[in-house]
Amino acid sequence: MKNIVCYGEVLWDVFPTHKKIGGAPLNVALRLQSLGNSVSVISSIGDDKKGSEIKEYTVEQGVNADHIQVHKELKTGKVKVMLNQKGSASYDIMYPRAWDKIQLTEENEKLTENADAFIYGSLAARDETSRHTLYELLKLASYKIFDVNLREPYYTKEVLAHLMEQADFIKFNDDEIFEIGEKLESKTHSLEQNIKFIADFTDTKTICVTKGRHGAILYYNDTFYYNSGYQVEVVDTVGAGDSFLATLISKLLKENLPQEAINYACAVGALVASSEGANPQIIEQDIIDFMNS
Repeated sequence: MKNIVCYGEVLWDVFPTHKKIGGAPLNVALRLQSLGNSVSVISSIGDDKKGSEIKEYTVEQGVNADHIQVHKELKTGKVKVMLNQKGSASYDIMYPRAWDKIQLTEENEKLTENADAFIYGSLAARDETSRHTLYELLKLASYKIFDVNLREPYYTKEVLAHLMEQADFIKFNDDEIFEIGEKLESKTHSLEQNIKFIADFTDTKTICVTKGRHGAILYYNDTFYYNSGYQVEVVDTVGAGDSFLATLISKLLKENLPQEAINYACAVGALVASSEGANPQIIEQDIIDFMNS
């Protein structure tokens, strides 16, 4: 069992017909916990019913919510999610919200220092307060995993460069790596060459790029590993990348072979995309049956 800390936004994803608890760091945390890890979340909620519901749900799922702060003035996070006909999502992210004001404390410093891995995203750096806390915690973390999550207009080249340079492991989707490669003046249009370019630019040993229904590519110890994806009927893509990342991290931290790890992670991501919401319950037998089918 690995001790893992997830830092950043916890919120409600509000769809046209329903709402679900989410936020990439929380989605990753919930999936990591379900895979047999000990997971804590550092975030902030409002002093409201929506915040209490997130905290209660997090605790019910076995994730440590002791470091989810309560902000007395700002509301709990909320995102309006729009789905197109293929189930792909676009987002309207309310600002400012409680998770924009995560405070640095001795408790979350200690938690980060003692963790086997610390996972963070770019969205949590949109506000100066949470960004400052993140930067300070990155100085203490032993193994840092950066989950790039580009949401206009909430990122800058300078902040992205800093967050990448801090990381031991970076996860992009294919659109994100090409956009960031361009910002950093990469001259190549090849996915593999862009991965190597960013690995060299940021001195990062492990990079993973998801490619939607076409699977993913993992660059690990100077070697590329591929999975071409699993065909499913997509219901919605919300949280599929988060479950993919959680599964990949869990497998790699437990020293599974990289090819086995990416195959398993792609299967979990596909199963989430074929279900409603970011955090459907998936048991190991489901995954094995799905991979064998």
